[in-house]
Amino acid sequence: MDGLSRNTLTKKERLCGKTSISMLLAKGRHGNVPGLRFCCLAGSGSGTNRIMVSVPKKLFKRAVKRNLLKRRLRESYRKLKHELRPDSDIDLLITYSTKEILPYEVIYDAVGQVIAKVNRIAEKKAEKDENA
Repeated sequence: MDGLSRNTLTKKERLCGKTSISMLLAKGRHGNVPGLRFCCLAGSGSGTNRIMVSVPKKLFKRAVKRNLLKRRLRESYRKLKHELRPDSDIDLLITYSTKEILPYEVIYDAVGQVIAKVNRIAEKKAEKDENA
């Protein structure tokens, strides 16, 4: 059983590396939902969907709070990743953008909204690639 069929978040599914991140930020589509901002790039050529989460130090000075929110974001994504289009090789950056610590259920719903928007972006890109 591979990592994509199980409910895990493996090393291959984490976005890392300076070139990958800079390409995502330069060429990716940006958007937001209440409490979160995101940047996604469909068709990155990595062979799998990859994610990176970020909680700004400007909003939360204490590392304990930042780490708590990053764990909640990663866990929400881990449970919802099966809803992403598997064939589109999506790179995704999710940034926490509100000053209060939201409960897990609210973060879970927000990540679900992000995934829905990313799927729409990936569908548009796939249609555009088919027509070209």
